[in-house]
Amino acid sequence: MKQLSSYMVLAVNGGDRISYTFDEIDDETGEPISTNNKASFYVVDESLRAHVDAIRSWIKSNKLAE
Repeated sequence: MKQLSSYMVLAVNGGDRISYTFDEIDDETGEPISTNNKASFYVVDESLRAHVDAIRSWIKSNKLAE
């Protein structure tokens, strides 16, 4: 199985790119097969874009507003 360990949204060239890191774990033993695997993709799905925009808006309103 793959287990997400971190992710980050980056504003790149007018779009959003999600980078993430995951570990792969043996389903039977729980032992790590591989760790710190990295991958990324651009946000093109409208539903996902709405979620990213909601998180960005929340941060601006609750953490950056004076």
